[in-house]
Amino acid sequence: MTRRDRVMHALNFEPLDRPPLDLGAMPSTNISCFAYPGLIQALGLKPRRPRVYDQSQMLALPETDVLDALNCDVVTVQMELTNGYEQPEIWHPYAFNGRLDAEVLDPSQFVTEADGTISQPHAGSKMPPGAHVFETDHAGQLFSLTGDIPRPGLDEFRTTLKQRALTPEQIAKAVDMLKRTRDASERAIMFWGIGAEIGIANFGGLAMFPMLCLTEPEHVAQLHEIAITHAMEQVEKLLPLAADCVDVFMACPDDWGTQNAPIAAPQIYNDLFKPYYQRFNGLIHQISPQTKTFFHSCGAIYDMLDDIAESGFDVLNPVQWVAGGHSYQEWKDRTRGKMALWGGGVNTQSTLPLGTVEDVEREVHEVVSCLAKDSGYVFCAIHNILAEIAPEKVVAMYKTAGAVRV
Repeated sequence: MTRRDRVMHALNFEPLDRPPLDLGAMPSTNISCFAYPGLIQALGLKPRRPRVYDQSQMLALPETDVLDALNCDVVTVQMELTNGYEQPEIWHPYAFNGRLDAEVLDPSQFVTEADGTISQPHAGSKMPPGAHVFETDHAGQLFSLTGDIPRPGLDEFRTTLKQRALTPEQIAKAVDMLKRTRDASERAIMFWGIGAEIGIANFGGLAMFPMLCLTEPEHVAQLHEIAITHAMEQVEKLLPLAADCVDVFMACPDDWGTQNAPIAAPQIYNDLFKPYYQRFNGLIHQISPQTKTFFHSCGAIYDMLDDIAESGFDVLNPVQWVAGGHSYQEWKDRTRGKMALWGGGVNTQSTLPLGTVEDVEREVHEVVSCLAKDSGYVFCAIHNILAEIAPEKVVAMYKTAGAVRV
């Protein structure tokens, strides 16, 4: 069984030897670039600069020798980069004002201010001294309880999407990376490059857009029609050219849950989101029947699991079972045979940062033994491994998960 076989067997709910493992297939299953050098040392690998590919969350792009050492089964392909093979020409040294000897795609995006803060003017974000991620006020989203709710114009939105349409050069580059990655790696490929373009945090932000969904659902439906039409057009341009190289399609990164409950009512999801997701997933499955579509949503979304599965998504991440009062056993029972779970392997809010290595091993064994039963599961932590996490815990969680037999 190849690593790709293992992943696809899991996503098809077929028997397999052990649960597949993931580190870094997408920017919620990864590790901080500040924690990465310690992991490299703990694994006994050659020191190297971490390659910072997510410059907001400050995430490292795991190289193949790291994936080998942790026994991981997935690589990522995005529009500009992959870890399926080496791309030294796209990476450039940048030291983050002496805090981290790293490599980035474009050092000119960063400015060091007098107090040591590093800013990204194009994104309006900053990383103060001592911080490990870039931040913006209210996460870059408007928050106001007075005045009118932001109401994006339809014509303006159409123009914006038209400007963002994939060029022939971009498509050719992505297809080439997908094909080269398939040739270079036996791992499953997750492709991140064309999303559904709709989400509960879009069009004004997480604080405001859910209110627009309540007050002007007809306008939201028009926005979503424009968005999904554009996204489907991009899929039709690219996916037929490399369908056999896309095992998992990152279809929608969203966040529907708080720590305790969904952000918006299920009826909002069913009326204004589900029909468009069904069309998007349906097109991907029509073009590439073997490809699995991937939905990311943090938070307490247990009560939405049936609706998400009915939207046509094959895979759900990050499986934040610690939010909302439902156990990982309940999450597994609710999705068994209907939608694969990707993540949830250890509590990244308490056990991983605050527990001992033994605590991490114990929780990983218990959770993975449950979620991997009857297949339909890929292991990683509930969310990214943060800067403060000791490398011994990271090694322990992957070693423990890989030892589970299903």
